[in-house]
Amino acid sequence: MNEAQSLNKPTTSYSASIISDKKEESPPVSQEVITEDDHDEDNEHLEFGIDRSKQGSTGTGALGLPYALAQGGWIGLFILCLSWILSVYTGVLLIRSMYYDGKNRLSSYQEVATAAFGVFGGWIAFFFTAITLVGVPVLYLLLSGLNLHNVAKGSSAELTFPIWVIICTCIVAIPFLFFRSMKEMTFLSIFGMLSTVVVILIVLGVAVKEAPDHVDSHHDGVIWNMFPIALSSISFSFGGNPVYPHVEQSMRNRRDWNKVITAGLTFCVLLYFLAAVPGYYVYGSGSLSPIYESLSDTNKGPKFASIIIITIHLILTTPILLTSFALDVEKMLKINPEHRSFVVEWTLRFMFRGALIVVIAVIAIFVPFFGDFMSLLGAFSNCALVFIFPVVFYYKLTGVKGKPWYEYILAFLTLLLGVVGLIFGTISAIEALNDDFKNN
Repeated sequence: MNEAQSLNKPTTSYSASIISDKKEESPPVSQEVITEDDHDEDNEHLEFGIDRSKQGSTGTGALGLPYALAQGGWIGLFILCLSWILSVYTGVLLIRSMYYDGKNRLSSYQEVATAAFGVFGGWIAFFFTAITLVGVPVLYLLLSGLNLHNVAKGSSAELTFPIWVIICTCIVAIPFLFFRSMKEMTFLSIFGMLSTVVVILIVLGVAVKEAPDHVDSHHDGVIWNMFPIALSSISFSFGGNPVYPHVEQSMRNRRDWNKVITAGLTFCVLLYFLAAVPGYYVYGSGSLSPIYESLSDTNKGPKFASIIIITIHLILTTPILLTSFALDVEKMLKINPEHRSFVVEWTLRFMFRGALIVVIAVIAIFVPFFGDFMSLLGAFSNCALVFIFPVVFYYKLTGVKGKPWYEYILAFLTLLLGVVGLIFGTISAIEALNDDFKNN
């Protein structure tokens, strides 16, 4: 589950990347025998020259946490708690920054950045926000199409990967084109949240059932050489900051923001623990991402249901993220009732959003290794938007002096987590891209 769905919206809770399956070392050419059947089997994975068989589903938020614990050990639970506390803190700081002068309310992340560091700072924030709010929907459409393609393979409903992506895009386009603001997206957020809860409960039930078969699972307290990567992965489980301004704006009583974000992220972290602890305890170092991939073949029904339900979650999440991005751009282009007539406003909005959804679908279908490219960009954007920028902007706008002592400690820990996540997330993404190009 993405934490802001409990705040009436989803976010980019990464691992927001598509993880390439590990490839076994090939035998020498002289020993390799390639039959015609093998060649045909290889070709059926190719779509427009892109090998989709080597792009696996990633766990969105909770479903990827058991794998993160397998990377770093049980200490990852401490990182998860720390990330939760610091994410609440930065969510509070971001909204505080929007009211920094006590007179006017800034309306977006970009406006906060502009107030703090001028036009250049505003465009930097907009660039990182765009990476998240456009890049993640591309991944979600790609994953949705890939999931449905794999589930339907061999049945009467079998279709090619591009067609499934187009179908998912059409479903996403309906609310995205016709719902103007975040208020109208509330029901999507509720169903998206419920779908994730259902998947977690399914996996939890099956994991408990399979526990006797995994009594020898290996667990570590901490894996020091993988600890930074695990820290980076777990810190990505909280990424709602780019849409917080729009959520806060849609609230009936904005003074309750601190209570709302604390309650929402607390609910999310409880679900995260519900997925992470049993998943890693049962499957140990063999935990996969998403965790339902660890279920045995004897439980195909629950695994099938999990894939379908999480695909529904991805489809419901996508229009909310896109709407948040569209609202920022539409304000810049003055596509609103204050500057346009009703007909002109809706015509321009329809054209802009229609073009955006088409571009996203094209990227999902045609761009190879997009998941790992997104991991590289996301290492910068997520860490900056969630951990670094809110602290820097807040202290720039309100001054360094006069804060409670504990806020300085929280600010230091937040910046430290953001920098570490950025550095090691970038290293991991570069290594993944390097492997992609080597094996292509």
